[in-house]
Amino acid sequence: MKSRWQKMGSMAAGLATALLATAVSATEPQRWQLNMTQGVTQTSQEVYHLHMIILYICIVIGVIVFGMMAIAMVRFRKSKGVVAEKWHHNDKLEIVLTAIPTIILVAMAWPATEVMLKMADTRQSEMTVKITGYQWKWRYEYVDTGVGFMSSLDRKSDEARQLNSGVDPSSVPNYLLDVDRPLVLPTNTKIRLLFTAEDVIHAWWVPNLGWKQDAIPGKINAQWTEVKEPGIYRGQCAELCGKDHGFMPIVVEFKAKADYEQWLAAQPGYKAPAVVETAIAANTDASAPVTN
Repeated sequence: MKSRWQKMGSMAAGLATALLATAVSATEPQRWQLNMTQGVTQTSQEVYHLHMIILYICIVIGVIVFGMMAIAMVRFRKSKGVVAEKWHHNDKLEIVLTAIPTIILVAMAWPATEVMLKMADTRQSEMTVKITGYQWKWRYEYVDTGVGFMSSLDRKSDEARQLNSGVDPSSVPNYLLDVDRPLVLPTNTKIRLLFTAEDVIHAWWVPNLGWKQDAIPGKINAQWTEVKEPGIYRGQCAELCGKDHGFMPIVVEFKAKADYEQWLAAQPGYKAPAVVETAIAANTDASAPVTN
């Protein structure tokens, strides 16, 4: 009896550990995952909830439609001697079957449009980062700070991906999803992200942020994000951009504001915002025409 209770206790502890691990990693996409990730931003969670509502609506519609088809095929089959009706047109029924889908579509479009408008609203941002896509890397520039750097596939993944390298890709942590320099951002800060490209079209995609944005040569696209808790989130280029498209990962690390400020101040080329503003003012004064 004792061993049975011990086994049950071990199973309960194992289940609790598994549930805890699932909760911790709930924001990270998993292998064979069938549903969207909820993400770590308000935007991503709103998108997830919209997705679930529409999924449930589609399930209900599917059950009704296929249920009616199944009933019709079973109850009114020819082998039971059922004779098909001769009519083929019913104005009232057609109006109803047109009005109901229209109402459903409008009901789904209304909240979806609200979320899309909110996603596009970059006003009241506290900082700006310019992101430029290259074949096959990213450049991050922290506007008004003088800080900027390239971010490429990390060396271990790059070695493992080579033919006849002798390196087992499964032995490399975060294979093809790690970089040499991640994008570092502060938590509890609304951040505007500007996207462009230098060569071909790329797409910057981190699933946990709840959106992806095209980076197009000669054009600036804007998005924003705000994450509440520190963490590391990974993504990839989501636009076919050449032979090494699959080796263009993205890593974003969110730090607490104090830790972020310390990290930023330690970067080469960093200039405090006041210094940058003074330099801009001096250049403006120098370029202004002299009048008597």
